[in-house]
Amino acid sequence: IENAARDSPNPHVGNEPCVIYCASLPPGKLGETGPRKKVPVRIHDQCFTSEVFRSQRCDCKEQLQMALGYVQEHGGAIIYLQQEGRGIGLANKIAAYALQDDGMDTVDANIHLGFPEDCRQYGVVPAILKDMGIDSIQLMTNNPRKVNRLTALGVNV
Repeated sequence: IENAARDSPNPHVGNEPCVIYCASLPPGKLGETGPRKKVPVRIHDQCFTSEVFRSQRCDCKEQLQMALGYVQEHGGAIIYLQQEGRGIGLANKIAAYALQDDGMDTVDANIHLGFPEDCRQYGVVPAILKDMGIDSIQLMTNNPRKVNRLTALGVNV
């Protein structure tokens, strides 16, 4: 994981992924041999404005809380990535908020600031899953683009 995180091509974000799981229900059963299949996993992108400052502009905090509850009850994992504001970073996200206040949507605001519509990178995810012995996942998401991007990286969703 270390090399994949260090070599991330996105200069706008941190590069320290975090994996969260319930100690009493780790991804897969303890002592299980072979790769773990169909493990419930949420790939969560940091949202400081929602998770800390309680911004109402998105439902990221609620999505994280639902995933935490699910993992605590059923097992699985949350891979938490430092990719604030679709990967543009916190300061740029605040600048995008100002443009949104003037009528732009999120994508238009990011483009106006000189970014692609989505800068998030998921290249570290396959290495994390491999390190955890996870062969396939049941992705907890409401974002079909994330499914496509992970599949393109070789993740069995």
